[in-house]
Amino acid sequence: MSQPNMVPVEMNNNVGDSDNNINNENTTTTNNNNMTGGIVFGDEEFDSADTSGNQEDGSDHQDPARPSKRKRYHRHTKHQIQEMENFFKECPHPDDTQRKDLSRLLGLDNHQIKFWFQNKRTQIKNQQERHENSQLRAENDRLRAVNHQCRASIINAKCPNCGGKTAIGEMSYEEHHLLLENAGLAEEIRQLSLVVAKSTSNPLMNYTLATPPVPNRPFEGVVSNRREVYGSIGNLPGSALRVKDAHKPLIIELAVVSMEELMAMARLDEPLWNIRANSMSLALNLNEYTRTFQNGPGPMLNGFRTEASKATSIVFMNHMDIVQSLMDVNLWSNMFARMVARAMSHDVILTGVQGNFDGAFHLMTAEYQVLSPVVSTRECYFVRYCKQQGDGIWAVVDVSIDHLFPYLELKCRRRPSGCLIQQIEHGFCKITWVEHVEVDDREVHPLYKPLINSGQALSAERWVETLERQCERLAYITAPNVPSIEPDVITNNAKQSLMKIAERMTRSFLSGVANSSGDIWFKLSGNKGNIVRVMTRKSLNDPGRPVGVILYASTSFWLPVPPNTVFDFLRDANTRTNWDVITTGGNDVQLMSQIGNGRDSRNCVSLLGTPNTNQKKMMMIQETSTDPTASFVVYAPLDVTLTENVLMGGDPDHVSLLPMGFAILPDGTAQHGREGGSLVSAAFQVLVETDPSALLSFSSVATTENLILKTVHKIKAYFNQQTV
Repeated sequence: MSQPNMVPVEMNNNVGDSDNNINNENTTTTNNNNMTGGIVFGDEEFDSADTSGNQEDGSDHQDPARPSKRKRYHRHTKHQIQEMENFFKECPHPDDTQRKDLSRLLGLDNHQIKFWFQNKRTQIKNQQERHENSQLRAENDRLRAVNHQCRASIINAKCPNCGGKTAIGEMSYEEHHLLLENAGLAEEIRQLSLVVAKSTSNPLMNYTLATPPVPNRPFEGVVSNRREVYGSIGNLPGSALRVKDAHKPLIIELAVVSMEELMAMARLDEPLWNIRANSMSLALNLNEYTRTFQNGPGPMLNGFRTEASKATSIVFMNHMDIVQSLMDVNLWSNMFARMVARAMSHDVILTGVQGNFDGAFHLMTAEYQVLSPVVSTRECYFVRYCKQQGDGIWAVVDVSIDHLFPYLELKCRRRPSGCLIQQIEHGFCKITWVEHVEVDDREVHPLYKPLINSGQALSAERWVETLERQCERLAYITAPNVPSIEPDVITNNAKQSLMKIAERMTRSFLSGVANSSGDIWFKLSGNKGNIVRVMTRKSLNDPGRPVGVILYASTSFWLPVPPNTVFDFLRDANTRTNWDVITTGGNDVQLMSQIGNGRDSRNCVSLLGTPNTNQKKMMMIQETSTDPTASFVVYAPLDVTLTENVLMGGDPDHVSLLPMGFAILPDGTAQHGREGGSLVSAAFQVLVETDPSALLSFSSVATTENLILKTVHKIKAYFNQQTV
């Protein structure tokens, strides 16, 4: 049977000893005995030298004949211990009143009650600590066993890229790099041999490998490891997108493999590519692609949809000028402003050789847009690699590298995409464009769902058509004699100046339509039909914009007629009063000059004005542009004095512009023998404050919203009457 604890209540006739001294002696006794109920100093006596002395009666006094060392103790009864145990379960910390009640009930002193509860709490605490220590000791043993198991696995592990050992010290860095390079070269030879065998009748050459062939390419396991939370490039500083030096060799190897895949996809036809219905581009056969490119740069992403297409076109531009436009991020974003909302170059791994872009590797980010405020842009972080493939033959390839940044999870991944540029005679080039992306578009607006799912929104056909259209515009603007459609009343220099103004106007219009991550758009909820989104930008030192706060407003809507019908209606000056509520005020406009900038006569720049009446004179510039994939009508009012100065030879860059207009796309529902409808995005830019530091007023927003909705309503009403 365990010895109970003992707590003193008097010592050397000094009943007033401090609680701390008594508690310290009690704690020592508690730690040395396995307490079952607790014992306090009282009527039972023990000699300090002989603890087995005789027990005396329960008198509460000290015999003066005994030495001062002798103390009297009291052993609690079972009833007292049981009562205190029951009370402890309900209240481990009794107050002074509760202790007094217990002392009267059990016939014990108040100090005896107090110290019993102190001992009991200490006992419980010690038991808990011993239990926790036991659990921690077991967990430590388990982790030690797991650690030994991991060490044993590392010793036997092999690199998936080169087949060598991965344990530290088992292989030098140089040996590992050589094995990796050898495996990559062997795989490249195998792929090239397959391409040659398919295109010629020559048999495959056999190559003896010094190391076992490795089917997996770099980043294959890493790329497929995706999370459901996506970051935004526009929200990151530029320094956060810089790659480590250790990653650059891997990026170069990935780009080289991607270039081989692009070249093969550009030169192969059926069965890899199939003719797409109602389109001039080709659609990728995914099953054939998987069989042909088993060792591509990483597996398909789960939950992402694949868009892949190929298109070919002949453009009028020098092949080296096209290469430069693709490798210069500013020229590239301006040339493809219809599809590229924003672009930035972050690093140049290699600049190329012999003063050109042969062998250049650029790290870039871009946002690809569908030109609608209800469709989010597609953000991509990729490496762009340029390589000369022969005399007059160049290729430029993109491939995503966002897997190197775990915090940068995007909804679009570019698999090997780009173009093959072949020089032909008389300044023309043949362009073969391959577009291959994986996108997460589950949150696309229902209005644009058919177009996105059809793959036409950002297809290869759109890229080559845009390139061809831009080459046309550039050829006309630099021509020594710019052709006029009607009437021809201005000089050639004035025509070139007007085309420069139109080019700047259209580029400004395209920057204010889509929902880019670099801008903060607000959705106006006052209208239940067409939802208008707005944002503001401040203009300070831009000579091409008025000084102040500019409000951008944009909305999208559907029309039940083909895009060509909508385009012809909006571009015609004779039908302008049916929809224009801003620039003309319902009055007729007169065509002052019309300058062609494309083979299609509808691709032109027009100078419009009010007839010679008593009304205030007004002038307006308009550019209309169309191709099989998209059409645009963009216009802006002009300052009469500045415009007349430009026509007399003045600087066109100082003409302030606030563009407005429409982007017209097919709705993606067209089938063989049946035309689909049109998706139209209307975008206005309005100067609401002349002070750049002024705050935007509610009335300015409401007025702009009313103007754009009134314009949309008039256009809808016109076509609803035509289709009844």
